Amino acid sequence: MLNIARNELHRLFLSPLAWVILAMTQLLLAYLFLTHIDYFNSIQSQISAIPGAPGVTEMIAIPLLNNAAIIILLISPLLTMRIIAEERRNETLSLLSSAPMSIRQIVLGKYFGTLSFFMLLALLTLLMPVSLHVGSTLDLFQLGAAMLGLTLLIASFTAIGLYISSLTKQPAIAAVSTFAILFFLWIIDWAGNNNEGFSVLSWLSLLNHFQPMTQGLVNTQDVSFYLIVIVTFILLTIRRLDRERLD
Repeated sequence: MLNIARNELHRLFLSPLAWVILAMTQLLLAYLFLTHIDYFNSIQSQISAIPGAPGVTEMIAIPLLNNAAIIILLISPLLTMRIIAEERRNETLSLLSSAPMSIRQIVLGKYFGTLSFFMLLALLTLLMPVSLHVGSTLDLFQLGAAMLGLTLLIASFTAIGLYISSLTKQPAIAAVSTFAILFFLWIIDWAGNNNEGFSVLSWLSLLNHFQPMTQGLVNTQDVSFYLIVIVTFILLTIRRLDRERLD
């Protein structure tokens, strides 16, 4: 499994697309980071006298991680579309399936290899607000909770993209389908907010479970939701490839 994960990550870095995405994402997030700093500096004198006024964490770090979540939602289909679909298109999936390892090991290896790339991107993003700790005070607990939420969100994106990639041999179709599903699960909360009390639509929303963590609230319900999404789509992928190998 570790060899599969390492090869998947190596294959990503051999692709110009991955390097372009990594560079463009960091440039865009760096620009947004500087924009948040500039805005905070412009209003700092106005809010300094307000008791309990938002600080660096609320005004700079958390908005940056929110921006990162949206950007990763947009780029994740471009990176997950090739995980299995390209293997099927190149007719190497049957060769991979015949290797002396289980389908579970293959799927998990490809999943963790792709997830490693996204985590590298997230860690590079985290370094930006952490650098502010040198000259200001950060709420490390809130920042850590938000980072946990971003990690679970990224892991969910990857699991969904992995499953969609296993359904087709055309990476472009996988990318479009993954984006459509992720976008739907992101905005479904808008419809759920119209109902009072518990709403299935709100519960299914990826955003609805991410926002409390950006406020420093780590609930087992939110963590469990992401774990259910991750495990469910990984198991669906394993079952899909297992059935295909038996056929």
